Amino acid sequence: MTRAPLTAQDCGLFSCHVCGLLSKGVKGSGESRCPRCSAPLHFRKPNSVSRSLALLIAAYIMYIPANLLPIMKTGSMFGAQDDTIMSGVVYLWHSGSWDLALVVFIASILVPLLKLIALTLLLVSVHFRSTWLPLQRTKLYRIVELIGRWSMLDIYVVTILAALVQVGSLATITAGPAALAFGAVVVLTMFAAMAFDPRLIWDPLKKARTEHD
Repeated sequence: MTRAPLTAQDCGLFSCHVCGLLSKGVKGSGESRCPRCSAPLHFRKPNSVSRSLALLIAAYIMYIPANLLPIMKTGSMFGAQDDTIMSGVVYLWHSGSWDLALVVFIASILVPLLKLIALTLLLVSVHFRSTWLPLQRTKLYRIVELIGRWSMLDIYVVTILAALVQVGSLATITAGPAALAFGAVVVLTMFAAMAFDPRLIWDPLKKARTEHD
C-alpha cells in the first residue's frame, strides 16, 4: 500500500514566496519570517480562497461593462460609429481584416472568459475539498498564471489596432469607456490568480490518503 508522501508542511518547512528559500518554521504557529529576506512566511496563503473569490467576483462584474460599453470609437468618411468588443470584431471581419478580428476575439473575449471560468473551477473545487484530477487542476492554474503574465496583450491589441488605423487616412479609432473596465478585468483576474494558493488543491488528497492508510 502506498503511503501518503511527506509534504513541506508535514516537516514544518516554509517556502518563501519572495526568495524561494525553504526554511524551518515553528509547526503549529502557521506563520514565521524568512531568515534570508524577512518576508512573512505561511504554510498556506492566509484567506487565499476568500481573497481570490472577492477579486474574481469583481472581475465578473467589470466583465459586463467591458463587453456592453463601447471600447472603440471609429470615425471614417462614412461617419462615426461606437463599437463594443464584439461589434468591433464583426466590423473588422466584414471589412476584410479577418486576421485582426480573430486576434481581437481571442485576446479580448475568449481568453478573459476562459480565465474567469478556470479560476471559478479552481475555487469551487478547493472550497468543496475535491480530490478530482489534482494534477490537471494544478496544470490549469499554471496556465492561468502564464496567461496572466501576457494579459496586457489584450490592452495592447486595442492600442495597436488604434495606432494601425490612425496611420491610414480613411479612418480613425479611439478607445471607449469599456477599455477601462476591460483593463480592470485583466488586473483583477491577475490578482485573483496570485491570491490563490495551488497547494490547497492537494490538501484534501493528502487527508483522504491518510484516512485510507
